[in-house]
Formats: sequence, C-alpha cells, structure tokens
Amino acid sequence: LIETEAIHHGLMFLLDHLPGQLHLTLLSRTTPPLSLGHLRARGQLLELQAADLRFTSAEAAEFLNRVMGLNLDAADVETLEARTEGWIAGLQLAALSLQGLAPPDIAGFLTGFSGSHRYIADYLVEEVLQRQPEPIQDFLLQTSILDRLCGPLGDAVVGQGSRGAAEQRRTHPCPPAPPLPCCGSRYFRVS
Repeated sequence: LIETEAIHHGLMFLLDHLPGQLHLTLLSRTTPPLSLGHLRARGQLLELQAADLRFTSAEAAEFLNRVMGLNLDAADVETLEARTEGWIAGLQLAALSLQGLAPPDIAGFLTGFSGSHRYIADYLVEEVLQRQPEPIQDFLLQTSILDRLCGPLGDAVVGQGSRGAAEQRRTHPCPPAPPLPCCGSRYFRVS
C-alpha cells in the first residue's frame, strides 16, 4: 500500500509526460489518490472496477452450460450468478459441485448453495485465509461472527482500541471486497 505523497506526485508527473507510444498499467485494491480527471476527459484512461470483472448472466450461462458441460435453465443460472455475484471462482466451484448431479439433486444444491459449501470454504481457507499474515488471519477469525465489518466494529470485537482494525488493514490489506454504503467495507461470512 503506497501512502507516500512524493510517490503519488511522481506517478502523476509520469502520467502527464508519457510518450504517446507508451502505456502504463496501475493496479490497486483501492482508488489511488491521483488526479485522473483530465486523463478521463481526454479519453486517455481506462479503468476497470470490480463490477467490470464479474460475469453477466449471459456470460455465466455460457460458462456453466457450454464450458462446464452443465444443462442449467435460465433460473438456475441466475441463482448461481446472484449467489456468486458473478465471480468466476465461485461459478467454477459451484459447477464442479453440480457435475454429475441428477436434476432433483441440482435443485436441492441450488437451494442450499452458499459460502459454507465445502468447495467454497476450502477455497477461501486455502487461497485467501492461509495467504494472509498471521495478524490478519487472527483478525479475520475473531471478526468472522459479524455479518458486516467496519473499523470501529472490528476494534470493539477484537478489543484493540481505536486504531486496531484500521492499523491492521493499513499494514496488511485484506482481500478485496465491494464496499458497503454504511461503512465502506464488505465482509463475507463463510458459514
């Protein structure tokens, strides 16, 4: 996480003086504190947000039925697309779970499919939780009882005083999630 103002100024200088044949790609989990309005206005900026990376219902149907070999109707595809919020990892894990199920079993699976499903839980533990530094793992486990999370609530649950959750997130950013209108963070419970 880059918070040094001199680096931000240097990046802006670089962006303002790039030769026409050079393209620069910046990746960030948060919106960088850069003045990008003039680049947007000149059509020189392409931004991809989390919503741009999600599958649409049509893309989810194509993936689930054509690529993964399922034969789901539009309602079933819509259910999975909504429950996974269009994220390919969730769609793929659901598809792997559905392969080989009979139609009555598919309906039951879709009814109960959530973040507590074994494949989803395994993925989150192996690919997300275990890759975090130990302080973040502890923080996430202690706050996993919450449906929503923001700094002050995390501090209250973990008992770290006024800077605990904010300091944890600043020094060890958690995996990205779409923001909540109320407090700027979204927290996904696995169970």
